[in-house]
Amino acid sequence: QVQLVESGGRLVQAGGSLRLSCAASGRGRTFRQSTMGWFRQAPGKEREFVAAINWNGISIGYRDAVKGRFTISRDNTKDSVYLQMNSLKVEDTAVYFCAGGSAGTFRSGVVTTAPSDYDAWGQGTQVTVSS
Repeated sequence: QVQLVESGGRLVQAGGSLRLSCAASGRGRTFRQSTMGWFRQAPGKEREFVAAINWNGISIGYRDAVKGRFTISRDNTKDSVYLQMNSLKVEDTAVYFCAGGSAGTFRSGVVTTAPSDYDAWGQGTQVTVSS
């Protein structure tokens, strides 16, 4: 069973930057073959896709609202995935979740944005952007 632990969320002013980290444990070999994603959920809203990266980092996808501001990356030697967030906006305020892709994403050449394609989730880290 894989465990995902996010860190790095905090209160930041609009225009600022944050780097979220997600460390995986318990299933290292599988992590390295899986697509990894970041999702977020704001109060009263559904969880939404933010970014994803395939197993070898060749394929990456972002939701339109964060393109050009957020960068996802991974370090398979550390079983970790990161989300660099720049030029933060108030509307980026949410709990951010790290997600591990299911077996269907192993060694995939594309990324998936559907939550149903991820079967491992972290507990979330709060990002609050003030105006």
